[in-house]
Amino acid sequence: MKYKLLGRSGLKVSELCLGTMGFGTENGWGATKEVSFEIMEAFANAGGNFLDTANVYKLGTSEKIIGEFISSRDRDYFVLATKYSLLDNKTNPNASGNNRKNMMRSVEASLQRLQTDFIDVFYLHIWDDLTPIDEVLRGLDDLVRQGKINYIAISDTPAWVVSKGNTIAEIMGWSQFAALQVEYSLLQRTPERELIPMAKHFGITLTPWAPLAGGALTGKYLRGDFGRIKEGSNRLNERSENITREVIAIADELGVQASHVALKWTMQQGFSSIPIVGATKLSQLEENLKTIDVILSADHMQRLDKVSEIPLGFPGDFFKEDGVRQNNFGGFYDKIEKR
Repeated sequence: MKYKLLGRSGLKVSELCLGTMGFGTENGWGATKEVSFEIMEAFANAGGNFLDTANVYKLGTSEKIIGEFISSRDRDYFVLATKYSLLDNKTNPNASGNNRKNMMRSVEASLQRLQTDFIDVFYLHIWDDLTPIDEVLRGLDDLVRQGKINYIAISDTPAWVVSKGNTIAEIMGWSQFAALQVEYSLLQRTPERELIPMAKHFGITLTPWAPLAGGALTGKYLRGDFGRIKEGSNRLNERSENITREVIAIADELGVQASHVALKWTMQQGFSSIPIVGATKLSQLEENLKTIDVILSADHMQRLDKVSEIPLGFPGDFFKEDGVRQNNFGGFYDKIEKR
């Protein structure tokens, strides 16, 4: 396993992040504590140190299982990421959302479940479109100063909100976002319109969730297998099937699994990207770990980019027009090194 720096920080995290949303058997699915321990042990033995959870995953059971696991091991080895915002009870209107009150109560509860004195990476989970972003940033920075979290991050939030927040933090000398978690895969490339250019500008690491599009990119639905994706989903339409077939074709050329190709595509994007790979079985993790040895050629990347291409809309597509580039760069566009 290789390691990457998380955002504009010195924090070293593994090139794959282990998603633990399925740790626990609530709601009739997921991994037992024993299986979850096996998965985390195998991940650590492979050099993985980056674990992703949230206060709401399996009603808090995911955090509890992780807490039990790391309490008997070297806590400092693991880079532990969790989240706040979503409800863990329905007792009052401030038991959810991005507000400072919920943030403070949520982090204390997570620390207890995780059996640790500090959280390495703390995410805002989903933007509520109510709380002022300066309230969020001030609260997160206070937690950093208190030593309860080390780095801050944000998930599922519009690009303009993240941009405003990071700019305020820079001016005020507060902690800035190190990671941005969004849905991103060959079937979901809309973050390329605003979120990813913003992350590149601020030096924020992308941590894609659902990089296999709920399993669609493994090809199992083309084989007639069943899963959690329902008929009619945009992950099961003609476009997604064409993309998946190209993924499978490249996988066959390389002698690897389709999942390896789909995951590696998110890792070879030319910006800092660490996909979150979930597992409820040890065999799933072992299969995903093989991704790190796969290398996609420039031709493979081009084929995948082409079959999954999306319109960027305005102004993204406007900037790509020949006339605009001619006027903007005077014929030197292809001779200028791009950031």
